[in-house]
Amino acid sequence: MTLTARDEALTELMDDPDCDPARLDATLRRFDTVNRLVAGWGTVYRSTLGPYLASLSRPARVLDLGSGGGDIVVRLADAARRDGLDVAWTGADPDARSHRAALARRRPPEVTFRCTDAAALVAEGDAFDAVLSNHVLHHLGDQLPAFLSASSLLSRGIVLHSDIARSRLAYGLYAVGITPLAPGTFLRTDGLRSIRRSYTRSELAEVLAREMPGVWSVSEPVPFRLLVQGPGRG
Repeated sequence: MTLTARDEALTELMDDPDCDPARLDATLRRFDTVNRLVAGWGTVYRSTLGPYLASLSRPARVLDLGSGGGDIVVRLADAARRDGLDVAWTGADPDARSHRAALARRRPPEVTFRCTDAAALVAEGDAFDAVLSNHVLHHLGDQLPAFLSASSLLSRGIVLHSDIARSRLAYGLYAVGITPLAPGTFLRTDGLRSIRRSYTRSELAEVLAREMPGVWSVSEPVPFRLLVQGPGRG
């Protein structure tokens, strides 16, 4: 096993439609804790998303693509409400299993979930003030440019895609740190596979510059995380 290059051939256990449903459900529920610890959305909200939504000075709409069990969008909605912002949040995921888990989550009335994907929303002509995703980019392979283009078409403002930054240190720390949360879930195996599938900052910047020059920027808002930021359609 090496981390010097992306291992795009790896698949994650929870992506198997025949995987253990109890373990999948436990994994989706525990993502809430994992993402609070490592995903860095608190920092991104305070530095970028929250100030942008406040600057609109009107009700806003935000879309989370590939929202999984819904923990990110619910947590961001809580933060916006505490800031006195009027925001309607939509979590979209094409996986019916994830959609069911999201619907079972306690959530405020401004959060809704749809079982759909970016391409279908573009076809509907829908539009949001901000579009985001978490842990989606490393799954996409050759579909990355199409996904980024669709996310831009769906946004009137900003687009923010957060993912893992591949490194030996991230791999080692995750392997140890996830142990208390891993029993009965896919968190350890799939998390480590996700790291191996993910980009380094320079790799992702190179792909974006080649496929969509001058559109997207890549930053590291917190350790072991990449944030791809770009404009919506305006």
